[in-house]
Amino acid sequence: MIQADPVERIIKAALISDEEFVAVLQHVLKNDLRVSVRELSERSGVAQSTLYKVLTGKRSPTLPTLRAIVNSVRSFSRIPEEAFIGLIAARYVLESIQERTAVVDGHEYRVREYPVYTFEDAIIAAVRAEREGAIAVVCAPIASSTIEQLVRIPVTTIVPKDSVQRAIESAARKAWL
Repeated sequence: MIQADPVERIIKAALISDEEFVAVLQHVLKNDLRVSVRELSERSGVAQSTLYKVLTGKRSPTLPTLRAIVNSVRSFSRIPEEAFIGLIAARYVLESIQERTAVVDGHEYRVREYPVYTFEDAIIAAVRAEREGAIAVVCAPIASSTIEQLVRIPVTTIVPKDSVQRAIESAARKAWL
């Protein structure tokens, strides 16, 4: 089932009850956007203490607070006009890639390359890609679990099935030479 836009869900919940608003807002922040209260506070201009009171049900949001929350959630969930996917890989892997765009569900996304040489380079590249506006990151399996803990955007792991099999066959041939 396709979930409605986070902003739409928050507004609908606010119209139902304070309890529903709090539950939906907590879910959106934690699961959809992976945004902390501190980050929401910074983006919305609403004090952290106020947000904590709203999120614990100790205070109902005022209309200006609700507007600020909704606008900041909208800014977190908006896909940029120039949406791109960050591809983090060794230079030789990047050179073998033919396509620099991807069409998914009728939307075209650019692929921006981030060449790396070390594990640390991959981590830095992922953070940089997120800061530059990447909507997702694609990287090697060795770095993906660490990167997932550092960025708020989706991380997908490269699983080179065919090339792994070819590498195993090559290793076996070399071992018997």
